[in-house]
Amino acid sequence: MSVLVFRSLLFNLVFYINLIVFLVLGFWFMFTPRSWSMAALKTWARTSLWWMKLITGTTMEVRGREHIPHKGGLLAGKHQSAWDIFALLPLLADPALVLKRELTFIPVFGWFCLKFKMISVDRSAGPSALKKMIADAKAAIAAGRQVLIFPEGTRMAPNAEPDYKPGATALYTQLGVPCTPFALNSGLYWPRRQFIRRPGTIIVEFLPPIEAGLARKVFSARLQKTIEDATDRLVTEGRSG
Repeated sequence: MSVLVFRSLLFNLVFYINLIVFLVLGFWFMFTPRSWSMAALKTWARTSLWWMKLITGTTMEVRGREHIPHKGGLLAGKHQSAWDIFALLPLLADPALVLKRELTFIPVFGWFCLKFKMISVDRSAGPSALKKMIADAKAAIAAGRQVLIFPEGTRMAPNAEPDYKPGATALYTQLGVPCTPFALNSGLYWPRRQFIRRPGTIIVEFLPPIEAGLARKVFSARLQKTIEDATDRLVTEGRSG
């Protein structure tokens, strides 16, 4: 067995044990103020990143922190890995992550998604799902939270053909706030549908916000080009590093 395979297996084991421990021992956070529960979630995310660094040698670099909205903002970016879902949370003050509704059906884990007031989307509901997502996002913005959405709605391999859905653009046009795009290269180190975890530095880069008030088509084209150009650059950097 190669060192890479052994370290990947060990990390996956530790990662899920760590998750189970937090879900079970931290179950009482279901009954605390949401701010306490969110702090516990971020602690779990940080410990997962620490274990990943220790076992697989995978670290994280964040660029463009100055572009992260402190509150009441919209963020939209690339989704290449399961890593993105938890690693980005500690970077935001009070994130409201847009996720598929099926995740809320998972025992304990799904209950916590509801506790954190994440924004769940029922993809089978058609236009009504979009309306609910917008209503939930407006409530989150009004509460000073940061709404985070992956515009493609699913994990995409590095350099895969982009497939942007209308959700991010709908939020932008309805929320009336700037949108901060972000790019990353996590798929090089935590590939989707694989157990391998590769050593190296995952880069997340927050880009200058796109101002509010642009026409739908203008925003959509600008968002995709901004994210894709930056992601391609980071993937190239990761592969050459």
